[in-house]
Amino acid sequence: MKFPLPQKYRIPVSLIVMALLLTPPAYFYLFLTTVPGTGKNVQIFDFGQGQSLKKFAVELKERKVITSARMFTLYARLHGDDAQVKAGYYQFSDGMRPTDILHRMVAGEIYVQRFAVPEGYSVYQIAELLSGRHLFDRDAFLRECISQPLLKGLGIVGKSVEGYLYPSSYDITPNMTAADLIRIMVLQFEKVYARDFAEQTKSAGISKRDIIILASLIEKEAKRPEEKPLISSVFRNRLLRNMPLQSDPTAVYGVRAFAGNISKQDIMRVTPFNTYLIGGLPPGPIGNPGNGAIEAAIKPAATRYLYFVAKKDGTHFFSTTLEEHNNAVRKYLTPP
Repeated sequence: MKFPLPQKYRIPVSLIVMALLLTPPAYFYLFLTTVPGTGKNVQIFDFGQGQSLKKFAVELKERKVITSARMFTLYARLHGDDAQVKAGYYQFSDGMRPTDILHRMVAGEIYVQRFAVPEGYSVYQIAELLSGRHLFDRDAFLRECISQPLLKGLGIVGKSVEGYLYPSSYDITPNMTAADLIRIMVLQFEKVYARDFAEQTKSAGISKRDIIILASLIEKEAKRPEEKPLISSVFRNRLLRNMPLQSDPTAVYGVRAFAGNISKQDIMRVTPFNTYLIGGLPPGPIGNPGNGAIEAAIKPAATRYLYFVAKKDGTHFFSTTLEEHNNAVRKYLTPP
């Protein structure tokens, strides 16, 4: 036997229908405005060229970055963004709202890591930086630096890309290889050199390669930009007199980073680059110089200086005779 509900407990049919109609939009609203997790689930996604957003939404759901692939695709279509998303690698987390994920894909805010190459750093130092940032394996990067097929493709005469990795900032994407990064840096070097130095090189009386070798020495020796033309003049004057360059950084190249001081053991170490033991320029650059050092190599100051010694403040004392130089060594390098 059925008993009718008291009048005060009866719910109008119209309200029930309205509730049923409003429930899906409520879920849809919650989907768009809430995040599915704490943000600890961070994932890299490759949205390939020509890939459907529907298929990509399924991947987002499977990797627990969104809670519904169907609602994500529906929102993109309703918003008119399903055909506006850009291909590329993206980094998303479960702490992002679906609306933020879609906005990032429409804007093409692809995932990159910015990597800066300081002026003067050698390939060994760059490899250490890349390894420390977990971007590339150190040894793998160094192998590409001496890859003969890569060097040939880049038009580099020599045994290494040393000297041609332009100091600048670069965007590294997840699909990039060490060889890709090297190509980008070398192409940037060639672009800058052609724009700023090609014409000057013609009247410099020295080849482009020798300019880069000389610039790499200047970059390692100079702490102050204004001293680069003076240091360049010392090296050029020595070369004209067939004097060994005796550049400290060349004595430790390939052994350790130059930190301003070298030992007697360093000076006596037999390497192809040690300008205490070889005449003329080393067989290749010892670092990757910036514009200031290249400019100084092309246009040295007009001096008669043949020597320089570092002072405690990072500047140098320049002299024209060995006697002056020895006095400066005693003054600036002898312990008190």
